[in-house]
Amino acid sequence: MDEIDAAQKAERLFREGALASMRRPKAAARESLTHCVDCGEEIPEKRRLAIQGCRRCRECQEEFDKEAPW
Repeated sequence: MDEIDAAQKAERLFREGALASMRRPKAAARESLTHCVDCGEEIPEKRRLAIQGCRRCRECQEEFDKEAPW
């Protein structure tokens, strides 16, 4: 994957996340999900309680953060 492909992927992930957060009601944004939006695995309860609005398991969040443009 070259730099342009990586940049396009990061931009797509960022845009998808921004659009999803705009569609989500504000009250629901504070509730953690029980299953990861990327892999579908259950998110451990400790993580859901520690990170308000958690949407990804630790592994998927780390991958998402690596690809994010910030």
